[in-house]
Formats: sequence, structure tokens, C-alpha cells
Amino acid sequence: MKDYFAHETAVIDEGVQIGAGTKIWHFCHIMTGCTIGENCNLGQNVVVSPEVVLGNNVKVQNNVSIYTGVICEDDVFLGPSMVFTNVINPRSAVRRRDEYMATVVGRGATIGANATVVCGNSIGKFAFIGAGAVVTREVKPYALVVGNPARQVGWMSEYGHRLNFDEENIATCPESHERYRLGDGVVTKIET
Repeated sequence: MKDYFAHETAVIDEGVQIGAGTKIWHFCHIMTGCTIGENCNLGQNVVVSPEVVLGNNVKVQNNVSIYTGVICEDDVFLGPSMVFTNVINPRSAVRRRDEYMATVVGRGATIGANATVVCGNSIGKFAFIGAGAVVTREVKPYALVVGNPARQVGWMSEYGHRLNFDEENIATCPESHERYRLGDGVVTKIET
């Protein structure tokens, strides 16, 4: 007995693992060999290719294709129509299935609508990729990146608020009141 929901129009191949409480909506295709964690939500017209791994509580908005080589850790948000690639130099007439490159999206990261993540670039935990950005290199944890090519313009809290650091390199999230420290180009949350 399945303990997840799949809309009647969704296609789920044999040999997939889908966690409890996950919802798979209209016209999705879940391919053989992928793993989807608990309490995920896959919007309309989502494709999850073979060997993809989605952690728990991953939210995938409409029209997203998640290609082989992608790993999303827990609590990742993938915005509407964002794009992953898995081959750095695709050609229709050249078979490159053995050249798929890995892309790891760290826990709690957000990738905005219509953003593109070029394969082989990791996204750090709680990073925030702005809508329409094109990621062509690694993104640090808590970094806010925008544009084409994506450039870092700031830092974000775990609650998704821009962090403003004081003269002592300390910032406070306005929603959670959690504090963060900036040092040597790296942000860390100050544990209490």
C-alpha cells in the first residue's frame, strides 16, 4: 500500500522510492531509480529522471525537470520553470550519457523561478538563487546570487531574509531573530 499521493495523470515507473506524505500532481513523470523523500510536493508537469535524489520536504513547483546527476537535500525549494542541466557540452548527435555531471543543492536552498543551474556546480545550504539567475559556478552557503551570470550580492538567513551585517560582522534575521556571523567570506549561524 502506498503512503503518498499521486494524481491519476502522473506516470510513476517501476523501481522508484517515494516517501510517506509526498504529493505528486498532474502530468508528472517519475522515472526508474530515483528516490523522493517524505513530505515532498511535486507540482504540475514535473519530470524526475533516473537516479535523482530528493530529500525530505522538497518543494518542486510547476514545469521543472530534474535530470540525472541532481541531488537535492532536505527542505530545498525549486521555483516554477527553473532548469537543471546535466551535460556541459550537449550535442544532439553525440551520446554523452556517461558524462553526466553532479549538481548538489544543499539543505534549505531556494532556486527562484526561471533560474538555470549549469551542471557540476554545487549550491550551498540555505543559499538563495534569484529568479532568472544563471548559475555557472559554485554558490556558498547562505549566499544570495542574481543575474546572468549569477553574481553574489548579499547573504540570506535560513528564513529567507536578506542579512545586514553590522560593524562587528553580526546580522540578525528580522523574522526568526537568529544571529549570523560573517568571517573570511563565510556566513555561519550563531548557535545559542
